[in-house]
Amino acid sequence: MHRSAPKKDINEDDLKVSEPAHAAAGLKAVMVSMERGFSQAGASRTLRSMLRVNQHGGFDCPGCAWPESITERRKPAEFCENGAKAIAEEASARTVTPEWFAQHSIEDLRDKTEYWLGSQGRITTPMIIHEGESHYQPISWAQAFSTIAEHVNATTSDRCVFYTSGRTANETAFMYQLLARSLGTNNLPDCSNMCHESSGTALNPTIGIGKGTVSLEDFEHTELIFVVGQNPGTNHPRMLSALSDARKRGARVVAINPLPEAGFFGFKDPQTVGGMLGKAEPVASDFLQIKVGGDLALFQAFGHLLLEEEKKNPGSVVDHEFIAQVTDGFDAYRAARATVDWEATEEATGLSREQITEIAQLLIKSKATIICWALGLTQQPHSVPTLKEIINLLLMQGNFGKPGAGACPVRGHSNVQGDRTMGIWEKPTEKLLASIDAEFGISSPRAHGYDSTETLHAFEKDEVDVFVSMGGNFALANSDTEALEAGMQRAKLTVHISTKPNRSHVVHGKTSLILPTLGRTDKDDKHPGGAQFLSVEDSMSVIKSTRGRLTPVSEHLLAEPVIVARMAQAILGEDHPVNWRAMAEDYDVIRDHIEKVLPGFENFNARVREKNGFVLPNPPRDTRSFATDIGKGRFTVSDFEALKAPEGHLILQTMRSHDQYNTTFYGLDDRYRGIKDGRRVILVNPEDLEQTGFKDRDLVDVISTFAGTERRANRFRLVSYPTAKGCVAAYYPEANALVHRDLVARESNTPGFKAMMVRFVEHTQQPGRTLDS
Repeated sequence: MHRSAPKKDINEDDLKVSEPAHAAAGLKAVMVSMERGFSQAGASRTLRSMLRVNQHGGFDCPGCAWPESITERRKPAEFCENGAKAIAEEASARTVTPEWFAQHSIEDLRDKTEYWLGSQGRITTPMIIHEGESHYQPISWAQAFSTIAEHVNATTSDRCVFYTSGRTANETAFMYQLLARSLGTNNLPDCSNMCHESSGTALNPTIGIGKGTVSLEDFEHTELIFVVGQNPGTNHPRMLSALSDARKRGARVVAINPLPEAGFFGFKDPQTVGGMLGKAEPVASDFLQIKVGGDLALFQAFGHLLLEEEKKNPGSVVDHEFIAQVTDGFDAYRAARATVDWEATEEATGLSREQITEIAQLLIKSKATIICWALGLTQQPHSVPTLKEIINLLLMQGNFGKPGAGACPVRGHSNVQGDRTMGIWEKPTEKLLASIDAEFGISSPRAHGYDSTETLHAFEKDEVDVFVSMGGNFALANSDTEALEAGMQRAKLTVHISTKPNRSHVVHGKTSLILPTLGRTDKDDKHPGGAQFLSVEDSMSVIKSTRGRLTPVSEHLLAEPVIVARMAQAILGEDHPVNWRAMAEDYDVIRDHIEKVLPGFENFNARVREKNGFVLPNPPRDTRSFATDIGKGRFTVSDFEALKAPEGHLILQTMRSHDQYNTTFYGLDDRYRGIKDGRRVILVNPEDLEQTGFKDRDLVDVISTFAGTERRANRFRLVSYPTAKGCVAAYYPEANALVHRDLVARESNTPGFKAMMVRFVEHTQQPGRTLDS
């Protein structure tokens, strides 16, 4: 039997701190996975779901986007601990009924943390709250869609915003963007705006595609792997298998990160007897503990050292033939990297010249290099230049289109990449819009819409009347929490297509709807033609099917494509040129449209039914070609840049707990870092802690400084921890309130979650909204 939802919320006074772990996964991960499943969903639903996750004919894990092999047989347990937690959350037998909402007023819920809200269970019925009311109340689906239509048709399209979470499947995302463009807006912010937008912004102009250029099989042939600004042990645990196997085959794995994460040093493979018994396989052969924001300086130094070696031994490092045939700009790049300021580089990185030179030697010797990265690189003011420097290094050695080599941005959310492929983007290309218009007989808007940061600004200026959220938790996912929540509450209508309660439901618009939807694990069989399936795209451009098998917890849940179709019908009317009903009834119809609109989806319905799905075209990987505006791979030149904290300040980065997935908290045990039963903590290097005048476990308020203004977040506990000197770390989203909305990555507009300048003051009762006060 599953356990009932917790009655108590987080009590930060219960914080427990122990020594950080030195290895990830193992028997403990298996035990935690099963315990979380049984407590949420019960034994039967847990076991039925675990046997189906990431299997042929089963459902794609709602967690990360790490791929499965398309050449090897699937393992019986093709999931990780955090994937199991994500499944347990979705397969939960706990329910949030109209009676639950009747018992909990908005004022009551505003004091609850995201952990408590998310632990209550699956929402069973559409709910609504009007201005001045204290409680959500049930509403019929027909009335809900009528309410949405009334509000949308009472305003203009530019004052409507359609937000998307990466949990959304391809077919839903395609319909969702079609709805927005049918209305006349490109206001399509999504969660990728807040994570890997910098990756696409750097990759598109340099290699002609905004995605990675490797396959999982490349990890079997590589000589050198960089894992930069990334914590695979918590955020992509199945990646540890690929890294560990590469080490066994003789590859070097270099981890570059401000925190010494457990997954870098050891992996107890739960698929093996040795791993279950506690034997840890090595993962990283080398670890560089870099300062936050120092990666640009590091990769510029690598470029310099590689070119210096090429001078000494011509032809030993640089792939001149590749550069001459398919790239542009190498001479300017070589000139820019002719010198390096070692004093500035050591200051920016926190690394010695000797450490940097030693790792550069690995690059010099490697004939096949993969460079992986995640949010540690994408959420800096200079993120885009940093990623372009990575591309420079890969181009210089011809590390595209050959086995074991390429760029590997590791997406942290299942199908966030697929949503972009489907057209969820506020800056669509003319080619995409023309193709949509030709297929459906509509006139898509050409003006760019809002991204996530621009949506925050629009909320603040009262320029949003209707906000529709397809999954996700926008209030907590974005920066400048206090300003964002205040703006959301001034909107005329907020619509949340959700599975479970979250903070965005609490800081709602004047009228707010919660529309409960099926999840990945749920059976979707209420259609004239029987059960339907959807598709997703993983981090390596593989399109595969996903089909839930569990009986939904309520008969009132609707599938996401059905919700989009019925919204569209209510808003646009039955005489609209798009046949929304046909798509809602038969998802093959959606895929037929996708095939005609998007390149690479030829014969979509047949290929998605193949055992391993199919791989989308990727010119750099497939043909060593680059679809940039000049038809070549582009070397770029960026100025030296690094983060420098003002006197008396430290550089703060946000991070996930091991018991967390984005804004969803599975529990309160960040066991790899030794933090338990508390989340409002700041991890501080012992030397920095001494210099601040505070002691380990002191209670402080945190003040961030940006552009002459300050943000304050109260009641954080300092924890002595081996972070990079000058750098501190705190959990997301508790620290989001400290990020000024204008602190963003240039070009991509991604919030600067890894670039806050903070100082500590003794905790007082000064104003400053916190999630637990």
